Amino acid sequence: MKFFIINSGSSSIKYQVIEMKTETVLATGLVERIGEETGRLKNTFLPGTATQRETVLEQQIADHYSGMMLVISLLTDKAHGIIKDTSEISAIGHRVVHGGEDFRESTRITPKVIEALQRNIPLAPLHNPANLDGIRVAMDIFPTVFQVAVFDTAFHQTMPPRAFMYALPYQLYEQDRVRRYGFHGTSHRFVAGECARLLAKPLDECNLITVHLGNGCSMTAIENGRSIDTSLGMTPLEGLVMGTRCGDLDPAIHLFLKQNKGMDLEAIDAMLNKESGLKGLCGMNDMRDIHQAVASGDARATLALEVQTYRNRKYIGAYMAVLGRVDGIVFTAGIGENDDIVRAESLKGLEVFGVHLDPEKNRLRSKEARRISREDSSVRVFVIPTNEELAIAREVANVLRG
Repeated sequence: MKFFIINSGSSSIKYQVIEMKTETVLATGLVERIGEETGRLKNTFLPGTATQRETVLEQQIADHYSGMMLVISLLTDKAHGIIKDTSEISAIGHRVVHGGEDFRESTRITPKVIEALQRNIPLAPLHNPANLDGIRVAMDIFPTVFQVAVFDTAFHQTMPPRAFMYALPYQLYEQDRVRRYGFHGTSHRFVAGECARLLAKPLDECNLITVHLGNGCSMTAIENGRSIDTSLGMTPLEGLVMGTRCGDLDPAIHLFLKQNKGMDLEAIDAMLNKESGLKGLCGMNDMRDIHQAVASGDARATLALEVQTYRNRKYIGAYMAVLGRVDGIVFTAGIGENDDIVRAESLKGLEVFGVHLDPEKNRLRSKEARRISREDSSVRVFVIPTNEELAIAREVANVLRG
């Protein structure tokens, strides 16, 4: 049983083909620069194996339909492809950023689902239209294949109103659904399940803090397997300090910038999303570059590292207070999985709450899920690689089973 997993962006298509019997990735790839003069497709068959094969094509890719057809031609190539034809695809899973309040779980795609996604475009104007493009193209090319929408926001729909409501006039929620939604839900759900396995406990008995640190960052408080609070808000701008996003901010700064810098709302929004965070503080948003700069004595790089890890520490402490009992803290995503310094600094001073990091285990580089806390740590700390494509595939399997 082969699943085709699609993550469609405004000018890109990220995809995987997964054999679900063994959860083996048969092919993975990225189509990018769609609609530009020269597009690019990089495809890898059987990644991470002795028979891994890569193909890179550079040519004009007019639209998402053309990009998808190019992918299919590679996947079904008689000499080098991984499937004979499209009939081998049993189901398709689509990553959808925003499900609003309409979707608490992954769902089979129908015309009514597409209508609901269109209604939610104002909540994610940069992402949902691109996700819909991918869905429509796949529905055209695979009209008889079972297709499922998997939402970044769905996992957080278990948050209580005290956590998702903003202290704004209530009619903004009633009329426009202004509230906290949270994102990265597929990642948080996946690593929570893996952590429960490592703890040898049912997920619905686990209290966890999951820390997703990449260019985008978020943290989630999980009580008995359910998200009860998360750091990202109505948009992916709130919360932790990210690569180019500011995270938590005094909202009156918008008015200050308008009155004193002459900036309009669009310019302010672009600055907060694309020129802030680590990049705003030190001019770099790649943590590897920041560590090199810190080692050479760069004061602003040092400040950026301190600001980010201090914010992480504040949120961990807040979520420990919310949960009361914490069974585990999980670090995941690019920085969370690979950066021992950020992990250590983010947990610094939390020993009084039972968090005791093992420095040697923390420094160990591995692609495997592992515990990095000391044996006497009452709160266990883990590094668990996320796998959002596999998480989406598992969600598709759940919906397929009904």
